[in-house]
Amino acid sequence: MRTAMASKKRAAPLALAEYQDKIRTAGLRSTAPRVAVLRELEAATSPLSHADLVDSLGSQGYDRVTIYRNLTDLTEAGLVVRADLGDHVWRFELRRAGREHTGHHPHFTCTDCGTVSCLPEASVRISSAKGTPKSISARAVEVHLRGLCDHCA
Repeated sequence: MRTAMASKKRAAPLALAEYQDKIRTAGLRSTAPRVAVLRELEAATSPLSHADLVDSLGSQGYDRVTIYRNLTDLTEAGLVVRADLGDHVWRFELRRAGREHTGHHPHFTCTDCGTVSCLPEASVRISSAKGTPKSISARAVEVHLRGLCDHCA
């Protein structure tokens, strides 16, 4: 399975000092692997798996375990969001201050090619009705849709 990461990157990455400040503000030591993981997640336009990050950061000398431990630390510190989109693969994305990637937002997974895409929060409307769990009205749920992407349809 692949993600939509490779061809789509965000513009204007943060400066090194800004990454270091983010990490320190979250209560963690600023290390080169943590900065590298944050940079990669900042550049991605869709959630990345541990394997995606190993593929992109392994050439910089970071091993699988170091990347995994830093993903765990950054998630526990609240800088990164982790989601299982139903295929038993954890995917990670940067928690952003703007409209996109805040808290939980819906994701779309192509059932043919496996591409994962982030959807705008407004693209899926959830409303509670009698008998539904309270977590729905509190918006404490994850939504992921499955189907064929435009390329595979």
